[in-house]
This record gives sequence, C-alpha cells and structure tokens, in this order.
Amino acid sequence: MRPNRLREIWKSGGAALNGWLAIPNSFSAETMAHQGWDALTIDLQHGVVDYQAMVPMLQALSTTATVPVVRVPWLEPGVLMKTLDAGAYGVICPMVNTREDAQKLVAWTHYAPRGTRSFGPVRALLYGGADYAQHANDTIVTFAMIETAQALDNLDAILSVEGLDAIYIGPSDLSLALGCTPTFDDVDPPVAQAIDHILARAKAHGVVAAIHNGSPEAALARIAKGFQFVTVSSDARLMAAGAQQVVAKMRARPAPGSAQGY
Repeated sequence: MRPNRLREIWKSGGAALNGWLAIPNSFSAETMAHQGWDALTIDLQHGVVDYQAMVPMLQALSTTATVPVVRVPWLEPGVLMKTLDAGAYGVICPMVNTREDAQKLVAWTHYAPRGTRSFGPVRALLYGGADYAQHANDTIVTFAMIETAQALDNLDAILSVEGLDAIYIGPSDLSLALGCTPTFDDVDPPVAQAIDHILARAKAHGVVAAIHNGSPEAALARIAKGFQFVTVSSDARLMAAGAQQVVAKMRARPAPGSAQGY
C-alpha cells in the first residue's frame, strides 16, 4: 500500500504543512498540489464543496505526492466511509465532544476487528494499492476536532481513545465556545491558554496536535511549540490575497500625464 507521508513526517519528529481547499474544482486543486504542500485538505464542512466535486479533486491531488485529507461535514458513518472509499488518506472530523464521539470516529474509519468500517474501497484501491484492505487501518490518519467547551472538559477521555491519531484545533470555534472573538492567530488569552493545554495533553497521550492558522508566522510559532500539523490559509484566500496585491499596485500607479518631477 502507498505509504502515508504524514505518518513518516511525524515519526521523524517533523511537522507537516497543510493547505486548505475551498474551491470545488479539480484544476485549482491540482495547481495547489504542485506547490509543495505536505498535505491538502478538502473542506466538506464549510463552503461549497460537495462529494461529487471532491472526487475529481482527490484525483487531481494524486498527480503529486501531496497527502489527500478531507474534513467531513459531521460525525456520521456514511460520509466518513465514502470519503475513505474515495481515496482520502486522512479525515478531519468536527465537533468531537466526548469519549463516545471519539470511539465512534475511530470505529467508523477502521476495518474489523478494530472498527466497523464497511468494505468497499472503490477508488482507494486505485490510489492506495491492491493490498489496501490489509494496511488501511495502519495507514489512514484520523483527526478529531477539539473546538468546544465540552471537548475541553472531556479532553483526556477523548485523547485516551485507542486508534485516534491526532486532534485538530479550530481556533475560531474554540474562541466562540469560550466567549471570545473568533480568529485564527491573535486569539484572546483564555483561548491561548486552552490551546497550550490541549497541546500539552495531546503530547502526554502521544497524540499528534494540529491547528488552523491564518499566517505563516503564526504557523511557524506553533510548530516551535510542538504542533506537528499546521494549516496555513486556503486556495480561495490565497487567490484573493494575490489579486488584491496586483490591484492595489495598479491602482497606486501615477495617472497618465501626471508630473513626475519638479
């Protein structure tokens, strides 16, 4: 089976750089994949991507060594299993709030005897290889999002679930849950304390810690703290930022015929 580079990066003690795909288009996904990201996450929870758009996006990512990850809309067995059958090598699941939630997530993403995932890896066989079934349980990466006050209360119980590979912090939702302003990087003190706490407990349990960021500077600072999977921006945000820079420079040009000197 094709190795999962995320596991290789983490085993070496490194941190993976993840990009975010919000545009439901295979060409934009392919273009992003050729820029050198370690992983790219297709977002089915928020935005405009659906399952039919996701599949050709996964095919586009397959033209590179970039690891295909998908954030599913919710903790629901059908979408988790279909996402893995389509060839995702990692799934990020939102709103995992209890140990029972985490147990369901692990069960629905693993074949028996570890879990209850139904067998039918139609495209995953093409991407992963003919021996996919024998190695999928040890190759696929499962992330549980920690983004609520309830999840904080149950953090150690969630982290102790066998088979959970990583947790993923959504700073904006976590901020809202703690009564603070939603943002990625410059979070309020209670949120910063919660993020540090989550990171420390994840390390104690041997679970990889991941987090969403708004800038490379914030992501680098969080890698220095010990995060091993950092998301920086999205295809849509990067396109908008690049376009804004071009437009701003053009609008700032001197008007034709204007004086250039004394």
